[in-house]
Amino acid sequence: MFRKTSGAILCPSCGRLTNADAPVCLVCGRRNPGMWGFGGPLGALLRRWNFTNAVTAACVALYVISLIFDPLAALRPRGILEVFSPSADALWALGAAGAIPWHYGRWWTLLTAIYLHGGLLHILFNILWIRQLGPAVEEVYGPARLVIIFTISGAAGFVVSNSLGVPFTIGASGSIFGLLGAIVAYGRKRGGVYGRMVLQQYGQWALILFIMGFFMAGVNNWAHAGGFAGGFLSGLGLSLAEHRDETPLDKLLGAALIALTLAGFALAIWTAFAG
Repeated sequence: MFRKTSGAILCPSCGRLTNADAPVCLVCGRRNPGMWGFGGPLGALLRRWNFTNAVTAACVALYVISLIFDPLAALRPRGILEVFSPSADALWALGAAGAIPWHYGRWWTLLTAIYLHGGLLHILFNILWIRQLGPAVEEVYGPARLVIIFTISGAAGFVVSNSLGVPFTIGASGSIFGLLGAIVAYGRKRGGVYGRMVLQQYGQWALILFIMGFFMAGVNNWAHAGGFAGGFLSGLGLSLAEHRDETPLDKLLGAALIALTLAGFALAIWTAFAG
């Protein structure tokens, strides 16, 4: 798809014809409706690309890579909760988060660690929740806002746990709690009987999962709490899809976070093998 910087386009806000190079939409007044020619391609990309499927594929691929990185460690006999667990060296090289990587200035681990997992049950559990909650958040917020909520929540969870001294941590559970927090925010914003039902159901799920974390070894509850807070605040700050279509800024921010995550993995690999 080619960038269009002139001629007629459909405004991403009102859907009416305007000029791609117009400073404001000629119908609704939206500023820079053409986004310097990137509005159309970004919108089409985020409409056609299923972020939930992409996250699933990325988590599975990186889990397999982490096992291949150190296969002898992955096959070492362990307890049922640690079946097929990657080695610490593999996870470090791929971008695990924690107070130790943070101490060495590895800021990108706030993003890369979201997609890393420490065992077969860990990744299965997280993927099931991602595939349950991702489409629900996308439906009420939109695909670009899903990217924003998922990424910001995961990073917020690691910021909290890093700051409180958790030395080494990985997993998408902070982002999962962020998705729950965003749906709770949706229920709060929507109000009415339906809003209260959503608030009650997803709030109970978040509470049950959070309590369960205290009865399981190795669970980073600080990341869960930080992720939920990040998702809840993101949900309050972002518009609902039923109230306002995604703006060019939403799409640009979503694309920027994806690009920053990919850059983070490039930095992780570069630091591990060439640094």
